[in-house]
Amino acid sequence: MSDRILAGIETEYGIYLEGRGAEDQVDDSMALVRDYPGECFVGWDYRYESPRSDLRGFKLERLAVDPEDAKFDQGRAHGKDHEVRADRVLPNGARFYNDHGHPEYSTPECWSLDELALHDCAGETVVHRAAQAHAAASGHSIRIYKNNTDFHGASYGTHESYLVPRRLGFEKLYPALLPMLVVRQILTGAGKVGSEQGARCDFQLSQRADFFSDAANAETLFRRPIFNTRDEPHADPRDWIRLHVICGDANMIPRCTARKVGLVKLALQLCINDTAPIWKIADPVRAFQAISRDSSYGFQVPLEGRNWTTGHEILESYFAAAEATLDLDADARWTIQNSRSILEALGKDPPTVQSQVDWAAKRGMLEHFMEEEGIGWNDPSLQAFDLEYHNVDPDESLHAALREMGSVAPNPSAKELIPRITECFEPTRAVARGAAVARFRDYLRAVSWSSLTFEIEGQYVELELRPDVDYPSELREIRDVGTFIEAIKERMA
Repeated sequence: MSDRILAGIETEYGIYLEGRGAEDQVDDSMALVRDYPGECFVGWDYRYESPRSDLRGFKLERLAVDPEDAKFDQGRAHGKDHEVRADRVLPNGARFYNDHGHPEYSTPECWSLDELALHDCAGETVVHRAAQAHAAASGHSIRIYKNNTDFHGASYGTHESYLVPRRLGFEKLYPALLPMLVVRQILTGAGKVGSEQGARCDFQLSQRADFFSDAANAETLFRRPIFNTRDEPHADPRDWIRLHVICGDANMIPRCTARKVGLVKLALQLCINDTAPIWKIADPVRAFQAISRDSSYGFQVPLEGRNWTTGHEILESYFAAAEATLDLDADARWTIQNSRSILEALGKDPPTVQSQVDWAAKRGMLEHFMEEEGIGWNDPSLQAFDLEYHNVDPDESLHAALREMGSVAPNPSAKELIPRITECFEPTRAVARGAAVARFRDYLRAVSWSSLTFEIEGQYVELELRPDVDYPSELREIRDVGTFIEAIKERMA
């Protein structure tokens, strides 16, 4: 496929500090990020952030706040916004910061699914190292969870970003993407014990399903939508849209992460090509939640009128359209083939997908425990097991235990993973950002996704980092800041 799509993942991690409460969470998250022991730059540039802008052509007066979260912040002053966020930019081009009381790791931008999954795993290591350093400094025992709910009504996100041409607009993106966003949880959900909204259930495919109320809006903290319309491009707004996807789960299985992104990229390529299948879902929010709770795996989806389809049919319509109308690259072919094999196995023998999909791995683990202990889905201990599946400490994580047993697909080796903490291996603009952090921090004054600002002999120089330009690894070998600046300018010419 000729139109490459730059993508990244932003994961908010759940934290638990022994002896601390929800009212301390913002302070604890802020301190944890500040205690990160690795190389970094402090000085994020907020000028280009516009979270209230909407793809549909207007700007919100304010963003909604979860009233439960607001209770814990009443009467508490945490400092100026940039101090509270405690932004760190890492030499791999990633951003690590405090987001509403959760340490958040934003991967470097990547072209390929494999690289993005590797960087997502590297984020687990970064957050774990920060937690270890904070535990040593504070004296508090701490646990970090790569999940999306605390089982007390709070949800925190795993957001994806996809840079696509501005010409697509909301009018094309929404109908092309919404059906995929509703059904991809079948192949990518992280799984969840019970429910926090609506009727009780034993188990769900999606950790986020309980927390959606709208089909589309620009909110992220309350009244959450399936299709997020925030228009914050992280690039020249005349040319680019950053599709901000907030309805996915945090995955522990790297191939599940790759599949999650690959499915959206497939839908976006079809949208760019004007060949995306169109499904008019009667009630997208209800359909999303019904799929999440469907233990029969039939996944019926009511359509406008009196018709209905299934999640399987919707997914297959995207695969068939892509094969018929796109020049598929290796990532797209893998996404289709791998997804089809899982859907086929799910229809014939559901337990066989446990090694490939988080929700199935978790469900299998829980069912084994229930059988051994002679308990049912009502037992409160199951939520604790659910949480520990997502523990990022490899010595405590139940997901890590399943890996050691061979029950789930292995994680990347240390040889693959550790270098991604300090370097970006694809020629994206993250290479330039990371090189500036690694080589020229003394001159660096501000960093954003789309620019670098240096101070040279009292003069400020701001460099645009265009997303559609290749940034060679040789940039990291430059030792002179002036030569580095000129090399970037040449890329922009």
